[in-house]
Amino acid sequence: MPPTFRKVVLDSSQNQRILCIAKHERWDCLTGFGLSRMDDLEHQLDREEERALRIGSDFDRDTRSAQLYGFLEIPFDDSGRFIMPEHLADLARIDGGLFFQGGGTFFTLWNPSRLFEMPDDWAAAKAACKAMMADTGKPAKKPGRAKPGAGSTAGRGDAG
Repeated sequence: MPPTFRKVVLDSSQNQRILCIAKHERWDCLTGFGLSRMDDLEHQLDREEERALRIGSDFDRDTRSAQLYGFLEIPFDDSGRFIMPEHLADLARIDGGLFFQGGGTFFTLWNPSRLFEMPDDWAAAKAACKAMMADTGKPAKKPGRAKPGAGSTAGRGDAG
């Protein structure tokens, strides 16, 4: 995990080296955050349920709760290295390097080739990823094989 993300996760996890990771609900990537985000999950469930009721939409609180709390707590070392669980790497189709995109209450972990398939509103993230891949000597279209968890970085987030 890159230093800027590592610091944010440490701060939001009361100085514990614990990274929470889950499959993103819509995008073909993973999401990461610190332990403090757990404090907000019940409030998020309440907001989503209230919104669904207001617009007359179905809301299955049990299913949504299982999705939100379905993350893994993964330890990392002082330099940010962690072991990516194989099933999470498979879910996000991570087969090489990682690109970390920051912002808000979570950050995302991408297989660069999946990020490059995103629509134009991801142009800045795609450009940053390509630039970082060029800096490391990896081709932008075919990322080199690397151990998951040892990729590029972008952005800053509060990932709390």
